[in-house]
Amino acid sequence: MRENRLRTLWQQNKYAINGWLAIPNGFSAEVMAHQGWDTLTIDMQHGVIDYAQMVAMLQAISTTPTVPIVRVPWLEPGGIMKALDAGAYGIICPMVNTREDAQRLVSYAHYAPQGSRSFGPVRANLYGGPDYAQKANDTIVAFAMIETKQALDNLDAILSVEGLDAIYIGPSDLSLALGCRPVFDDVDPPVAQAIEHILARAKAHGVRAGVHNGVPEVARRRAAMGFDFVTLSSDARILIATSQQLLAAMK
Repeated sequence: MRENRLRTLWQQNKYAINGWLAIPNGFSAEVMAHQGWDTLTIDMQHGVIDYAQMVAMLQAISTTPTVPIVRVPWLEPGGIMKALDAGAYGIICPMVNTREDAQRLVSYAHYAPQGSRSFGPVRANLYGGPDYAQKANDTIVAFAMIETKQALDNLDAILSVEGLDAIYIGPSDLSLALGCRPVFDDVDPPVAQAIEHILARAKAHGVRAGVHNGVPEVARRRAAMGFDFVTLSSDARILIATSQQLLAAMK
C-alpha cells in the first residue's frame, strides 16, 4: 500500500505542514500540491466544494507525494466513508464533543473488526494499491476536532478512545465557545490557555495534535510548542493576500 507520509513524519518526530483547499477546482489543487506541502486538506465542511469536485481534487493531489486529507462536513458515516473510498488518507471530523462521538469517528474510519466502515474502496484501491483493504486500518489517520466547551469538558475521555490518531483544534470555533473573538492566531488569553491544555493532554495520551493557523510566525511557534500538524492559510487566502500585495505595489 502507498505510504502515508504523514505517519512517517510523525514516526521521525517531525511535524507536518498542512495546506488548506477551499477552491473547488482540480487544477488549483494540483498547483498547490506541486509546491511541496506535506499534506493538503480539502474542506468539505465550509465553503463551496461538492463531492465530485473533491474527487477531482484528490486525483490532482495524487500526482505528487503530498498526502490528501478531507475535512468532512460532520460526524456522519456516509460522508466519512465516501471520502475514504475516494482516496483520502486522513479524515478531519468537526465537532467531536464526547467519548461516544470519538468512538463513532474511529468506527466509521476503520474496517471490521476495529470498526464499521463499509467495504467499497472504489478509488482508494487505485490510489493506495491492491492491498488497500488489508492495510487501510493502519494507514488512514483519523482527526477529531476539539472546538467546543463540551469537548473541553470531555477531553480526557475523547483522547482515551482507542484508534483515535489525532485531534485538531479549530481556534475560531473554540474562541466562540469560550466567549472570545473568533480568530486563528491572536487568540484571547482563555483560548491560548485552552490550546495549551489540549496539547498537553493529547501528549499525555499519546495522541497527535494539530491546529489551524493563519500566518507562518504563529504556525512556527505552535510547532515549537509541540504540535504535530500545523495548517497554514488556504488557497483562497493566499490568492487574496498575494493579489492585495501585487495591487498595493502597483498603486
